Amino acid sequence: MKKPIGVTLISYFYIFGITALIFTTFFFQQVANKIGLVDRLGIPDFPEELFRVLLAIVTLIVIYGYMNLKAWGFWLMVLYSISFGIVSYVILLSYNKQLFIGNFIWSAIVLIYSIMTHKSFFSTKDIKRIKYAK
Repeated sequence: MKKPIGVTLISYFYIFGITALIFTTFFFQQVANKIGLVDRLGIPDFPEELFRVLLAIVTLIVIYGYMNLKAWGFWLMVLYSISFGIVSYVILLSYNKQLFIGNFIWSAIVLIYSIMTHKSFFSTKDIKRIKYAK
């Protein structure tokens, strides 16, 4: 099956985001950012720089599977979108920062698009097995 253009665009967008995350981790001072990623996710005793690198590695693994239309990549992207969508929504409510509206909407778009194109990630044998499991 041909790869949907949206999967490619989403993957490249995440790769750009990972690049920006790594670049800002090593080349910019994070003093201006009062709320770090670890604080946003509720794990304040974890080193910020290490968490950013681990997040980038995990995201690259998810993007690799998603971009190559692997079933595990689909499920990891769904989980990734749901988790970061929830975190963005909670931060939006807690801190009333409009920036997180965009993060929440992006997570919702990726989740909805991924679900709409789920057949691209599974073989016809897998789809038949899923249908009969109901």
